[in-house]
Amino acid sequence: MRHHLFAALALVTLLFASLGLGSGATAQILPGTGGSAEPETSESAAGEPSGRLQTLLEILKDDTARAELISELEQGLAGTSAAAEIPADTVAEAVADTESDISLGRRIALVTQDVAETAVAELSTIWAAMGTSGAVFNGLGGNELSILGDALWDLGLVIVLTIATFLILRRAAIPVYRRMGHRAEAAGPVRTVLIFLGSVAMDAVVVMLAWAIGYAVTVLVVGEFGQIGIRQTMYLNAFLLVEMFKVAMRAMLSPSAAGLRVLPLSNRAARRLARNFNVIVSVIGYGQLLVVPIINQGVSFAAGNAVSALLALIVLLHLVVLVIRHRAAVADWIMAQLSLTDPAATAEEDARRETEAEVATETGFAPAFTGPDAVETQSRRRGGFLRPLAANWHWFMLAYLACMFAVVMTQPPNVTFAALIASGKIILALILASLLSGLLSGMVGRGVRLPQDLSLKLPLLEPRLNRVVPRVLMAVRFVIMLIVVLFALDVIGLIALRDWMESQLGYRVTSSLISLAGILLVAYGVWLAMTSWVDYRLNPDYGNIATARETTLLTLLRNAGTIAIFILALMFCLSEIGLDIGPLLASAGVLGLAIGFGAQKMVQDIITGIFIQFENAINVGDVITVGGTTGTVEKLTIRSVSLRDVQGCFHLIPFSSVDMVSNFTRDFSYFVCDMGVAYRENVDEVKAAMVDSFEELREDADQGAAITGDLEWFGLQSFGDSAVVLRARIKTIPGKQWATGRAYNGILKRVFDERGIEIPFPHQTIFFGEAKDGSTQPIRIEGTATPAKA
Repeated sequence: MRHHLFAALALVTLLFASLGLGSGATAQILPGTGGSAEPETSESAAGEPSGRLQTLLEILKDDTARAELISELEQGLAGTSAAAEIPADTVAEAVADTESDISLGRRIALVTQDVAETAVAELSTIWAAMGTSGAVFNGLGGNELSILGDALWDLGLVIVLTIATFLILRRAAIPVYRRMGHRAEAAGPVRTVLIFLGSVAMDAVVVMLAWAIGYAVTVLVVGEFGQIGIRQTMYLNAFLLVEMFKVAMRAMLSPSAAGLRVLPLSNRAARRLARNFNVIVSVIGYGQLLVVPIINQGVSFAAGNAVSALLALIVLLHLVVLVIRHRAAVADWIMAQLSLTDPAATAEEDARRETEAEVATETGFAPAFTGPDAVETQSRRRGGFLRPLAANWHWFMLAYLACMFAVVMTQPPNVTFAALIASGKIILALILASLLSGLLSGMVGRGVRLPQDLSLKLPLLEPRLNRVVPRVLMAVRFVIMLIVVLFALDVIGLIALRDWMESQLGYRVTSSLISLAGILLVAYGVWLAMTSWVDYRLNPDYGNIATARETTLLTLLRNAGTIAIFILALMFCLSEIGLDIGPLLASAGVLGLAIGFGAQKMVQDIITGIFIQFENAINVGDVITVGGTTGTVEKLTIRSVSLRDVQGCFHLIPFSSVDMVSNFTRDFSYFVCDMGVAYRENVDEVKAAMVDSFEELREDADQGAAITGDLEWFGLQSFGDSAVVLRARIKTIPGKQWATGRAYNGILKRVFDERGIEIPFPHQTIFFGEAKDGSTQPIRIEGTATPAKA
C-alpha cells in the first residue's frame, strides 16, 4: 500500500459525487400510486384489504389473468388524460416488475437506467447553474473595500499587538524546537513521541498566550475599560481557531525541526508547504470568520455571499497555480516514496551500482544492468501499478479543484462551506493515514531486531519474524488505505458506511474479518512458540544437550505440530466464514479411508515408522544396517529413513521394507580382533604382544579417549588352514570402533614384526601326478641344462 494513493482515490470519488453519480435512485411509479391509492388506503384502514390483495395476488400469479389485466388497464387509460402522464407501457412494466423472479438482466437495466437519468438531470442542473454563475457576484456594491478598511482600521491595534506578540514568542521558541528536534533524532521511540507531544504543546501554548494577551489588552486598554466590541471578539476568536489549525499543520510538517517531522520531507519542501498552507488557511479562516461577517453587517448578506465566493475562488486559483508549478517535484517525491524498501537492501544495491560503475570506468565495458534505465526499471518494479497514478497526481487534483469551482459558483455558501468541511475531513484522514503508513514503512524497513541474548538462544526466531511481520504490516497498510477510501466515500455521500456497519450484513462481515485475523494471529503465535521451544531444546549452547533420540522426536513433533496447527486454523477459518465443516470432516474421513485402502504400503510405512520411533531404534547420525544396506542416517521421517553409505551413495528406504534394524552406534561399541598367527608360535607370547599393543593404543592421545574399557582376551578362537586364530575385544564409545580397530591393527603389525611373530599367509602343496610305473613329468628348472628326473 502506498499512502499517496489515498489522495487520488479521494479526489476521484469527489469528482463523481459532484457529477451526481451517488444520488439516490428515482422512485418507480407502481400500480396504486395514482389517484386510486387513497381509497385503497382508506379501505385498508377499515380492515378490508385482505380480500383485495388476495385477489390481486392470484391475478398476478396467473399468466392469462395478468395479461387480461394489463389489456384492460391499457384500454381504460387510452381515453383519459392520465394516459398522457402514465403511459400504458409504464404500467405494464410496473406490473411486470412486481414479479419475484425478475431476471438479472432486467435488474441491471433498471439500475443503469436510473443512474443515467439521474446523472443527466444533475449535469443539466449544473450546466444551467453554471450559465448563471456570475449572479453570485451581483451582491457586490463597490463599497465593500471601504467598509472593510474602516473595520480593519478599528481593529488595527488589536491585530498588530496580537500578531507581534505571536511572532516574538514564536521566534523565541524556534531554537527550542530545533534543540528538541536534535534530541529526537538520537532518542528512542517512546522518548521521541514525548518530545513530539511536548513541541506541539509548546506551540499551542504560544498561540494561546498571544491570544490571551490580545484579549487582555482589548478588554483593559482598547475602548471602555472592561468591555470588548463584537468585531474584536470575532477577530480574536478567528485568530485562535486559525492559528490552532496552523499548529496542527506545523506538527505534521515541522518546518523548523527536522527531527520532529513525521512526514518524509526535506527542510525546503516542509518550509514551502507550511508557507502555502498558512496562506490558504489564513485566507479561508480570517475571510469566513471575520471578513464575511463584517460585510454581512456593514453591507448585506448578498455582498457577504459574494465575498465568500470570491475568497474561495482566490484560494482555488492559488491551488491551481501551485499544482501546475510543482507537479513534477511532487511526482518525483511520490515515486520516491513508492520506491521505499529496506534501507540495508537499498544501501547494498547502491554499493553494487558504485562497484559496477568503477568496473565500467576501468575496463570500458558497462555491466548488463546499470545506468538510468536500470534504476528506472528497478524503481518501476518496486512501484508497480501505482506509479502511473503517482506520475499523474496533478490531474486528479485539478479535477477536484474544478469540482470545487463548480460548487463555489453554483451553490449557496452553506453548501460550499459543507464541501470545504468534507474536504478538510478527507485531508485529515489522509494525513493520519500517511502518518500510520510512514510508521509502518519504517518498521518494515528496519525489520524485527531481537536482543542478542534471545537471538543466541533462538537463532531462527528473528528470521521467522522477518518473513511474516513485514507482510502483516503491509496488510495493515492496505486495511488503512481501504478504511480511508471508505471514509472518503462516506463523507461525500456516495455510500452510507455507518448504516452498512450497523446492518446485519455489515456486522457479519466485519466480525468475520476480525475473527479470521484473530484466528490467524493466534495460530501463528502457537506455531511460533512451538517451533521456538523446539529450537531452544535443540540448541547445544543452552540447557541440556539433546540426545539423538530427542533430536529426532522433536523434529518429528515440529513437523506434525505444524501440520496440525495449519489444519485446525483452516477448519476454524472455514467455520467462521459460514461454511459447515461437519460434512467436510465426514468427507475427509471417507477420503482418508479410501486413501488408506488404496495406499496400504504408505500406511504400513507410517505405522512401522511410529513404532520404530517409540522403540528408539534409529536416530539421525546412527550407523545402521537396514534392508541390506549399511550407512549413516542422514534423515528420518515418519515414513522412511535416508542413509549415506561409505561410498557416498544416498539410499532412501521405506519402513515397509524393513524387517530388521542393526544399529552399530547404540550406547557403546566393540572392536573384535581375530588375529591369525603361525602354528609354530607360542600363544602366551602372542597374547603378551597383543596386550602390549593395546596399552600403547590406550596411551595415544587421539585414540585413547574413545576406549572405555580394558582389553578383553577370549583366547584361541579357531584352527585355520594355515593359522591359529586368537580373539580379543576392545570396548569404545559409539561409532569409534572402526577407527580404533584400524589403529590397533597398525600397532599389532609393527609389534609382531619387532618380536618375530609370524603372521601367516595361505600355503599350497603342488602335486604333479605320476604314471603306473612311478614316473612323472619332468620339471624344467631355469638355469639348468638338463631336466631333473623324478
